[in-house]
Amino acid sequence: MVDVASLAVETLVVLIVAAILLSGLRVLREWERAPILSLGRYKGLKGPGVIYVVPFINRIPFTISTRLQTVSFKTEQTFTKDNVPVVVDSVMYYQPADLQKVVLGAENYIMATQLAAQTTLREVIGQVSFDDLLTEREKIGAKAREVIDSKTESWGIKVTAVEIRDVGIPSALQDAMSRNAQAERERRARVTLALAEFEAAQKMVDAANLYANNDRAFQLRWMNIIYELGLQGKNTILLIPSNIPIAGTVAGTAGQTTSGTTIPPVGVLGIQELARKAQASSTDQK
Repeated sequence: MVDVASLAVETLVVLIVAAILLSGLRVLREWERAPILSLGRYKGLKGPGVIYVVPFINRIPFTISTRLQTVSFKTEQTFTKDNVPVVVDSVMYYQPADLQKVVLGAENYIMATQLAAQTTLREVIGQVSFDDLLTEREKIGAKAREVIDSKTESWGIKVTAVEIRDVGIPSALQDAMSRNAQAERERRARVTLALAEFEAAQKMVDAANLYANNDRAFQLRWMNIIYELGLQGKNTILLIPSNIPIAGTVAGTAGQTTSGTTIPPVGVLGIQELARKAQASSTDQK
């Protein structure tokens, strides 16, 4: 009985010792690194893969991811350079660069980086106007990245980019901006219409000067206008202005060509002639 009891105790002790020894085995993924503290002193980094940490002597306080990290943060209400209250929603991309500084430089490097980004962005926003904040987001983000990177360098963090996703403004200011944009669009429309009227008037003056120096061109234009009027609509009544110019071959006297053949002109004289004939016909019938 004594031998069985002692054997059981020895087996239990061996199992406990084996469990303690095996508890030091750790598996780290490819992008993970583990700082090793031996009796409280920093001894270096281990990983990736299977590592062994001596129980009760060595300790891993946390693991570090070497991949690019993304943090989204929003500033509280901040005033721009021209005293406009805004709330800026941003995103920051950073990556641990010097892992020893990450371990020894900050108690919580993730929280420290996020708070540094928030305070820095507030400072940068206070140095720019509201219009620049809306139109120059890339430049403001680049400036914020430089300042944040200079702060986080002491604890081994490299900030790669800071991007402004949204700029929140009060509703009253949004209404004012909407009215301002609408007024600007109306101004552009009126300016465009005035320029069009000016160009059209200039072209009309040029056309009038051209017709003044060329009677045949003026006559052909009149004929084209009458032709276009005849094509419009389905009505058979065509109203011809009484001051239409004469369109026909005129040499010497009106309506007589050089060969002596008379061509009735189409124009004021032609209309008057048609009117006299119509009046004479109506008189004869009476």
